[in-house]
Amino acid sequence: MLINAEETEIDMPKIGPLPVRLRPSARASRLKLRIDPAFDGVEIVVPNGVSRKTAISMLFQHGDWVTAHIQRLPDRVQFVPGAWIPFMGHDHAIRAVPEAKRGVWAESGIIWVSGLPEYTNRRVTDFLKKQAKLEIAPRAHEYAGKIGKKVNRISLKDTRTRWGSCSSNGNLAFSWRLVLAPEDVLDYVVAHEVAHLQELNHSARFWAVVEELYGPSKKQQHWLKRNGSALHRYGEGS
Repeated sequence: MLINAEETEIDMPKIGPLPVRLRPSARASRLKLRIDPAFDGVEIVVPNGVSRKTAISMLFQHGDWVTAHIQRLPDRVQFVPGAWIPFMGHDHAIRAVPEAKRGVWAESGIIWVSGLPEYTNRRVTDFLKKQAKLEIAPRAHEYAGKIGKKVNRISLKDTRTRWGSCSSNGNLAFSWRLVLAPEDVLDYVVAHEVAHLQELNHSARFWAVVEELYGPSKKQQHWLKRNGSALHRYGEGS
C-alpha cells in the first residue's frame, strides 16, 4: 500500500527515463494515469489498498499510450526575447528593451520588457501573474455580487490539475496561467469557482448557478480539455 506521494524516474522501453509521480488518494476508486506536461512525465493516482508494484505495472501495461502522449507534448517555451506566447488568448512576441524604464507592458501584440535580458523570464512571469489578478479579481467580485455572496480572499497558484478552487470559507484560488487562455475561458473558470460559493459541489444545482452567471459553457470546457495542458509548457519550469 502506498502511503506517501513519491516522485521517481522509470526507464520506459521506447522513450527512456520517464519522470513519474505516484500520488495516493483515499477518494480514488481505481488507478489512473495522467500525463503531466508541467514536468514531462506521468502522474499515477493510487487508491487506498493498491501497492506501488501494481501501480508501476499499470504504467508498463499502458506503455504505448504513455509514449504517444509524451511524444505529442508541445515544445516548451521560455519567456525570453524573441519567444511567442499567448496572452489573453492572443499571440504576443516578447521583445527586450534594456534601456526602457517602464518595467513590462503589453502593446499591439508585443510584450515589452525593460532591464537586463537575462531577467526577462522572471519579469514576464511576474507581469503575467499581476495581469491575471487584475483580470480575475473584478470578475470574481462581480459574479459573487450577482448571487448575493462575498469573496473572502483570492490567491494565484501554479496548480497542475485544477484551474481554480473554492473553499468553504469563501477563499478562491486560480491558476495564473489562465491569463494565457482566451478571455472567455478565463471568464468561465471565474464564474465556475464563484458558483461554488453557493453550491460547494458539482450537482445539477451547481451547474444551474454557472448557467445563471456565465451562460452556456460547453465550448470553454472543451477548450480547456483540449488545450489546457499546453499552457503548462510556458515559462516557469520550462
